[in-house]
Amino acid sequence: MSTPFRYTEPTPPRSATGPVAEVYEQISRDFGIERPPTFVVLSSAPEILVPAWALLRESLIAGAGDRTGKELAALGVSLTNKCPFCVDAHTMLLHATGDHALAERLARGERPKNEEHARVLDWGRATRVPGTDPMPYPFPREHAPAYLGTALVFHFINRIVSALLTEQLLPWNAQRLRAVRSVAGRAVGRSARRRAVPGAALSLLDDPGPAPAWTAGTCVGPAYAALRSAARGSHRAASGEADLLDAEDRDLVREALRSWDGSHPPLALDGVPDRRERPAARLAILAALAPYRITDEDVAAWRRPEHTDRCLVRVVAYGAFAAVDRIESALPLPATGETART
Repeated sequence: MSTPFRYTEPTPPRSATGPVAEVYEQISRDFGIERPPTFVVLSSAPEILVPAWALLRESLIAGAGDRTGKELAALGVSLTNKCPFCVDAHTMLLHATGDHALAERLARGERPKNEEHARVLDWGRATRVPGTDPMPYPFPREHAPAYLGTALVFHFINRIVSALLTEQLLPWNAQRLRAVRSVAGRAVGRSARRRAVPGAALSLLDDPGPAPAWTAGTCVGPAYAALRSAARGSHRAASGEADLLDAEDRDLVREALRSWDGSHPPLALDGVPDRRERPAARLAILAALAPYRITDEDVAAWRRPEHTDRCLVRVVAYGAFAAVDRIESALPLPATGETART
């Protein structure tokens, strides 16, 4: 049987212990999916897996607002990031919410008939462009932390998936068949329609640091702060080893993101370092801007005997979150009396 993992060999989920096993337990209960590759691929780096799951849970699953709307936002993000795996996943999850006609309309590439649904989908697409003013929101303002958290976590997850997984959500791309989409979606329908209690994932986190103002004191805040801290620090290697990205690599990543306008890079990959000269910086920049352009040659040029699967996940996570950071930093501050971004 083919594996969905491109460059890593994660430990079999049945062998998981500690925080990884706790994450799998929560995913099974609250997401209704047993050990999805989206998270299994992160298990080589538990310090990334745990906050990534926490942010998804506390925004998409347990956050305020309609699950169908948040799935549409996530679908819009996945479409604009060119992530077929995640597009197929969210189409199936719309079946899980009970919105079967909507799911199939979107699977055919058609626009939702319901204009509110269409506006949420468009909003999700627009979030790729840093500085795009998302106001007025196509959802109640009090639901903004959950919707923003959903969009940002899928900007991260899309990049992880495109870099480290194949495009096949199910073997032989069976999810492209209408009957399979419907059956698979209905199988997790009970979990998708059950209201999850906010905060359950926060017990898995270490001290996450300050939450950004847009999270407005919700459980989305600590989860986002924890992922931000883990991903920003993921260039660091183990004690006594060289950093996975040195200072010059990190400067190159920052420079590539500084003026990024959300566009996908040209075929020539102008401005992306040569794999022979700066392989780690190249991987991180591609993870940020076009993870689907990462090739076997890019990974092979970076690999050294000391580079474990955990190292690769961390380099990709660093780049993926650099794009999230750029998008998040350009969000307008909410009108909550706070005058500065945390």
